[in-house]
Amino acid sequence: MVPEMGLDRTSPVPLYFQVASRVQQLIESGEMPVGGRLENEVELAERLGVSRPTIRRAVQYLVERGVLVRKRGAGTQIVHPKVRRPVELTSLYDDLAKTGQKPRTEVQTLRVGPAPDHVAEALGLDCNAHVTWIERLRFADGEPLAIMHNAVPVDVLPLSRADLERHGLYELLRAAGYAPRMASQVVGARVATTAEARMLGDVRGAPLLTMTRTAWDASGQAVEYGSHIYRATRYAFELTLST
Repeated sequence: MVPEMGLDRTSPVPLYFQVASRVQQLIESGEMPVGGRLENEVELAERLGVSRPTIRRAVQYLVERGVLVRKRGAGTQIVHPKVRRPVELTSLYDDLAKTGQKPRTEVQTLRVGPAPDHVAEALGLDCNAHVTWIERLRFADGEPLAIMHNAVPVDVLPLSRADLERHGLYELLRAAGYAPRMASQVVGARVATTAEARMLGDVRGAPLLTMTRTAWDASGQAVEYGSHIYRATRYAFELTLST
């Protein structure tokens, strides 16, 4: 049951958004557990003192963000809240650890070899310059969340499978004196291939968010190229805009 909440009826923030934001906070904090069910819209509207269309819009907002799911004959169920990641220069491992979502990493590939042309260009390397190429599967709270491909110039730092399974890449770069300070990043979307869906525990054609990033340290040296995909049902980029 959604607890009573103080709604500011004088605020320019719409009531539906106030209700949705508070419900999402309760789910993310664990006060409303995953797997539980939301009370019906009529009861919820009466208890919170708002209209049924306001509740319906709040619920739809959370459904669209993967926080709630409507099931025919079973009502509205709470599902895993998305990982909301701010678009800033941090690593997924750090963001998950900071929010208590228990990151875990499986290293699928770790090899040294010539950088592909597009990677060499992004990192400003000579043709056939060698990089350490990494493919990792990242979990959050035991569920697969992202497939991450990264290239690190071999003269930046040596990488081991054990280190990558225990630490985030940016943590290792910082420890080696190559803390990322600037980055160029592109965010996009596409659907999952059969192989990607199998790794992520999803279905072929499931929506994915994509992110490609090149990062430089304070001296301007390129330290990392990354190409990552994320389950769109469990992940979102969050931006704060101002004028």
